Parts: sequence; structure tokens; C-alpha cells
Amino acid sequence: MQAPNPLDGFEVSRAAIRTVGHDLQRPECILAEPNGCLWVADARGGVTRIDPDGQQHFIGQQADPHFATAPTASNDAVEAKFTTGTLPNGLAFAANGDILISNFGTDVLEVMTREGHTRTLYDRIDGQPIGKVNFVLRDRRNRIWLTISTRMNPWTAAASSRVCDGYVAVVDEHGLRVVADGFYFTNEIRLDAREEWLYIVETTGPRISRMRLQEGPQGVQLVDREIFGPSHLGGFPDGIAFDSAGNLWCTLIMVDQLIALTPQGDKRLLLDDGNPEASRKLLSKMAAGTLTTEDMLQARGTLAPWMASITFGGPDLKTVYIGSLMGTTLPSFRSPVAGLPMVHWPQS
Repeated sequence: MQAPNPLDGFEVSRAAIRTVGHDLQRPECILAEPNGCLWVADARGGVTRIDPDGQQHFIGQQADPHFATAPTASNDAVEAKFTTGTLPNGLAFAANGDILISNFGTDVLEVMTREGHTRTLYDRIDGQPIGKVNFVLRDRRNRIWLTISTRMNPWTAAASSRVCDGYVAVVDEHGLRVVADGFYFTNEIRLDAREEWLYIVETTGPRISRMRLQEGPQGVQLVDREIFGPSHLGGFPDGIAFDSAGNLWCTLIMVDQLIALTPQGDKRLLLDDGNPEASRKLLSKMAAGTLTTEDMLQARGTLAPWMASITFGGPDLKTVYIGSLMGTTLPSFRSPVAGLPMVHWPQS
């Protein structure tokens, strides 16, 4: 008999949602430290640090104003905000406390000190441009995992036509190399508690796949690929995070829903902030292969428009933060179960 799941009967109460931060620019990814400090991706070219007392500090070498000041009168102008210039996306802590940044705008993996000094780690793989770098993750062995959503430019063409050219790469003692290929717009990745499986978001799948880690003399490999949970999630998955009970929380971007997949792969709806008619049109046109940028821009919620990453924080890891691509603040609420302890905290 299965033990009760702490998410049994749980739904996010809108009355319980609080907001953190203000005037944020494309706060896609969030890192939470045990002391309550948040590090949030910032489209100006770096991160915004939000201290426990609420004070904010932009940290970057030079602020890029393109995201905030681009005209918004036309769909072309809005699209340009998401396809040009610097766009810090996925974040992870390096072992020394620096911040690894997958830059979705400049197609590079960067590392930035907490004072803002930035350098490029990788912009090519096998002699070719690396592609649309989306997310970065560091494991307990200090290996760096990367997702590349697509090799197409602009990326919106891949997102609307279900191009299957995304891949996963790893940086280990053998250098940077591809370990899995052929994904539908590879997005966030997470390791389970024992780091036996890597869970891989395929945004336009729209599904989550997983692959087993296999250690060997040539370095870690990924094997035994399979779909985890429903083969169609009813929306486009973006951010994922495990809780300590083994549930995989997941945001569905544009339809703007928060779901969870139980350890058995069953889907549970925790929060629905989408526009029902726009979401229906979005899914219908994606299935027909006729999705346009305009359709994508019309589908959004109000709490965190274009929901992206999800992060557990606070001293007990029960405070949930949701990032977004179009929001200016972070919705936050309390979870009935703690998040999985973060292996990406800097080593002391």
C-alpha cells in the first residue's frame, strides 16, 4: 500500500500567494540560499540579488537596457525583446559561490562573480556554435550539465514548429561533450535525490523524459531514455523541481499552470492561472503546426505571466518561488512539503 502523498488534496490558494521583488526584468530562474537571499536572472545582463529584508541589488558588468526599453507596440517588437541582446536564463551556483549563467540571448555559458565580473566558459562545442543555451545544473561531483534548446535561430521558429534538435551536454574531467540528443526544445533538467536519473523537460514535446546516469571510464553517460508521466502534459513544461517526497513540480509556460508529477508519474494540478480560451487556441495550433508568435504572446496568466522556473527556499525549504518571462515580481507561497535539499549551494 502506497504511503499518503503530502500533496493529497493540496491546491495553491490565491489568498495565500505573496509577491517578492519589484520591477524585475524577465526573472526566469531563481536561486535560493539558506539565509533567505535570492538570486534572480535579470535581462539587463546579470542577476538581481534580493536580500532577506527585501532590498534589491542588480549585479552585472554593464546593464543592458534592451529588454526594458524595446518598444512594445507590435508583436515584432515584443519578439525582439526575447530574441536579441543578453538574456540570462538558467542559473546555478559554482562550487566557489560564483554564478553560472546560461545566456539564452548570446548563446554562451558564462560564470559571474558575486561582484559582477563575467567571463565566457563555453560558446562552441565540437567546433560549432553551441546553440540556444537554456539551463545549467551542477551535481555533487561538480560536473556541469547544460541544456541547449535548439540549434535554430531565432528560437521562436523551433518553438512553434516542434523542431527536435535540442540536446544535453556535460562538462567533466573529459571536457564539454554531448551526452544526449534529439529533444523537443530541451529546457530545465533536474537530478533525483540519489542522482541516478536526469529528468529532462521537452517543452514542445510537450513532456518530461528521463535518462539514467551510467558511470564509466570515458565519463558519465546517459542511457535508458524514457518518458516520465503523461506523454502530453496538457501544456508546455518549462521549469521543474523535486520535493523531498519525490514529487516533480513543473510549470507549464503560456498556459500558466503549476502541476506536479507524483513518483508514479500521475499528474496533479496545483494552480491554474491561464487564459482558458488563449490556452485552448495555443494547444490546438501547436498540434496543427500553425502556431504563431502572436498566439504565444496572447496566452498568459496574471500572477507570473509565462511561468518559468520553480524554486524551493526558506530555512525549511517550504517556501515556493515562481519565475516568469514576462512578470516583474515573484509569486511565493508555502508548500505542505519541503523541496529537495539543494545540491547547488556553494561548498563551505
